[in-house]
This record gives sequence, structure tokens and C-alpha cells, in this order.
Amino acid sequence: MQRRAYGPVAVLAAALLSGVAGCTGSSGGDEAEDSKPGGPSSSAPAAEPGKYRSLPEACGSVGRGTLRDLLPGLVEEGQEESEREKAYDGEAALTYDTDRRAGCRWTAESAAGTRHLDIDFERVVSYDADLSDEDRAQKLYDAKAEEADIPAPDAGDGTGQPGGGDGEEPGSGEPSASASEEEAEGADEAESTGPGDGAESGTADEPGRGDSGSGSDSDKQNEGEKDEKGGKGGKGEKDDADKESPSADASADPDIAPRPLDELGDVAYIDDRLVTADSGLHRDIALVFRTSNVIVTIRYDQWSTDRSAIPDSEELQRNAQRLARELSERFDD
Repeated sequence: MQRRAYGPVAVLAAALLSGVAGCTGSSGGDEAEDSKPGGPSSSAPAAEPGKYRSLPEACGSVGRGTLRDLLPGLVEEGQEESEREKAYDGEAALTYDTDRRAGCRWTAESAAGTRHLDIDFERVVSYDADLSDEDRAQKLYDAKAEEADIPAPDAGDGTGQPGGGDGEEPGSGEPSASASEEEAEGADEAESTGPGDGAESGTADEPGRGDSGSGSDSDKQNEGEKDEKGGKGGKGEKDDADKESPSADASADPDIAPRPLDELGDVAYIDDRLVTADSGLHRDIALVFRTSNVIVTIRYDQWSTDRSAIPDSEELQRNAQRLARELSERFDD
């Protein structure tokens, strides 16, 4: 009798054990089903990060001898040492992440007029797994060159293709990845919109996309510079914009005309514009070069209230190129 009383208990225990084993097996099956192809473990490797992970301190990147040569009147004989140091230090640009953006500005006044020097370092980061930091930086550079109407370099000169063109990688003779993407996008759009609409979809929109504020910072800075040069709004801004054009004397001489530059970073260009205003005139030099995933912009200008005293294009361009080489070597160190 006692033996039979324990029979149902043993059966119940066996059933419970079987249920636990069944649950355990089911759990293992669920885990195997969640490991789907295309998950993190099977995804393609991301594009390579850029060479540079930080930026040098901008205001300390220009030698004092270079500052004295580019900015006559920056320091004077008999000037207090504290004032001299302040002049050399420049004014740092306000940025929220100095490893992504850094800049500095100097101003000097002399009998020949007022000169301004601005340098800007932008480290580009791509958040597209299929687009490397360097390719993203090239897209931004191309947009800047296109906006400045820089002519495409001759094929095979190793300077790249600003503003589109054939889009060859420097020195490779092969179309770059960014150029191929742009050509493909242009072909698709041409089919869907017709020949008249495709011109509106160039690389000029690229800086506003994908770089977590990096491109938008560039756009805002350019807008601010245009506002500063064009006056404080309304009619004055429009009048100055109408009078701004590439320098006539610079355009006549191919050696100093707006153009791509060789042997400076990966790709580079220089732009030269003479701007007239009611208060006088000023010549603006812009030199931009890319080294890996960093874009360096130099803005160098001379203002004069005497309309007959036109700032010398050749001297300003030579000074800007000297500074660009100095900064390029700093990044190479």
C-alpha cells in the first residue's frame, strides 16, 4: 500500500523534469533563430577613419616671422611687451569642439591699409559606414571649389578635380569614389527630371548633409563672411555683392588667376577677388587645401580707403601660399 502511494508522485516528478528539459531545448532554439544573417557579427567592415583624430591649436600654428611679414603694422617699435604678445596671439575662433574645428584671426593696420588674416581647420568625420572620412572631406572640398568657380585642373596633373570634373584621384588616373557616386546620382536624376533640372543637384548641397554640423558650420561661416564684406544688410549688401568679381588683373595673368594649386596637401586652390565699396576697396585671397580628412582654409585680405591704391594681387597670393606651405608641413609632422 505504501509503495503504490508513492507511484503518482514519481510520475509527477518525471513529468516536471521532462517539462524543464523541453523548455531548455526551446530556449536554445529561440537563441539560434535570433542570430540572423546581416546582424552586427556579419556586417561589412566600415570605411576607414581619417588620418587625423585631433587638430593643432590654430593661433599657435603660425610663426611670428610669418605674421610680421603678412601683417605689416601688427607690432611696432617701442610697443609694450604685453601688447606685442596680444597681437601675436590673435583671436581664437569660438568653437564647441576644438578637435573638430579650430580657427584664429589677426588684424593689422598700416599706412598701406588694413590687413586681416583668418585660418580655419576643419576635421571631417563621416557617419556613413560606406564613405570614409577622407572621401567625405573631398566632397566638401569639391563643393567649396565649385562655389568659388575654380576651373578644373588639366587631366593628369595630380591635383584632383574640384567641382566635379572627371573626378580622378590625385595621381591615380582613376575616377574617385565620390566622383563616381556623383555621376551615378546625376544620371539617375537626369532620367527622372529631364535635362533642365539636373543642374540644381550638384555638390553644393553636400556640406549640409551627414557630418553632424561640420558642413553646416562651413555654410554659416561663409554666410557670416559674406555679410561682413557686404555691409550690414539691405541695399549695401546687394551693392557690394554686385561689385564683387575675380580681379581683372589676376584673371589676365594665368600665374595669379583663381586656379588649382600643385604640391600643396592632397588638393588645393586659390581664389582672388577685388571688391569695391562706397568706403573704398579690398582684395580678398582665399586659399583652401585638403590633407587627408582635414580641410584648411586661409582668408587673407587688404582694405584701402584710397581707390587708386589697389592691393597687389601677386604679393598677397605669394604670402598666402607661403603660409599654406607652413601649415601643411605642420600637419605632416
